[in-house]
Amino acid sequence: MSNAGSGSTDKPTQADMPADQSSDGVTSRRSFLAGAGVAAVGVGVLADSPVAAARGRIRHSGSRRAHGRLTRGDEAILRFVAAAETLEADFWQQYNELAGVQDSEVPGGSGNPAYTAALSALDDDMPQYIHDNTDDEITHFTFLNAYLESRGGRPVDLEPFRTLDGSTATGAQGIKRLTNLMQLTVDTTWYTRYRSDSKNPDFGDSFPPAVPGLLQGQFPAIPRTDADLAPVDHLTAIANTAAWHFPTIEQGGNSLYPQLAQRATDAEVLRVLLSIGPTETMHFQTWHDIAGDTPAVTDPTNGLVFPDLNAPPFGGELFQTNLIMPEPTIFLSRKLPIVSIIRPTETQGAAMGALQFLTADGLFQGQSQDFFRFMEELAREADRAQRFG
Repeated sequence: MSNAGSGSTDKPTQADMPADQSSDGVTSRRSFLAGAGVAAVGVGVLADSPVAAARGRIRHSGSRRAHGRLTRGDEAILRFVAAAETLEADFWQQYNELAGVQDSEVPGGSGNPAYTAALSALDDDMPQYIHDNTDDEITHFTFLNAYLESRGGRPVDLEPFRTLDGSTATGAQGIKRLTNLMQLTVDTTWYTRYRSDSKNPDFGDSFPPAVPGLLQGQFPAIPRTDADLAPVDHLTAIANTAAWHFPTIEQGGNSLYPQLAQRATDAEVLRVLLSIGPTETMHFQTWHDIAGDTPAVTDPTNGLVFPDLNAPPFGGELFQTNLIMPEPTIFLSRKLPIVSIIRPTETQGAAMGALQFLTADGLFQGQSQDFFRFMEELAREADRAQRFG
């Protein structure tokens, strides 16, 4: 609980204030988490991918707005979130091909009945939720790139990095990908972070993971081939991995938009960030609720354990599965009352931190050094943005 003094006018001491988050030290899946340079070398563009098709629709769309050119910082912020949304759209498209609703809004793939059934055991509406999340991410990056162009900025094109092989299981589209859902290391510490009433990552606090095993290896969140459809406990573990991956990613966007909004100068750019960001929160809340429904199971092929979070040694308020609202916690200063908030929202190094998080997640397994250099430069530019600077 808070130790805030009611009505105190004392200035917080340094110990009361959030710890800065470093913007340095991005690695590559090995060398990237050591960081480097800036250029990107183009490779073949896959014109029939859903992301590429959406990108094509923004060419020459809209007329020049009357607001003038963006500041360098605002353009950098928008370019980074456009890239992040493009990557999100890519992996959500893979989920939708196998377990979502394939239609004119989100085309591609034909569904995998066994995988769909495994996910639908968690919620009957799972295919529709996956479809709608995918559709949302496609509209996000499409709009952001179009808006950048309308304000004289440069849109982000990640198509040269569409080089990764995807699933060959029944239902997959069989195209090259930007992201990899077959070797994930999922950080579920957000689960206990949002249940703590005395800690906040902006103060340097750390939290235990809800599913420790997901941090101890590389696991598929989609069937890699039809061989992954059996035995049943293996397929259940794959579906569980996906169900935990969904909120893990969305809580990142849930923080990223308010973090970067603090650096925006233009009022309309701020409006864009504040209008898209809350949709990530809506996604997170939906998937947070569903993650708590994953059944306890041990994958017989790799030993991955999904525990019963309501039973010892888990249980209690840090793990209770129906506590999905953000617990009030410390914010800005320990001298202030606790409050229900999004966390983290510290802006220092936010873009680089997001990139490090996605890299550690395993989404970029197999990507080129050119990809990491390109993404790192986008992150550095976004983190250099200064309000009114």
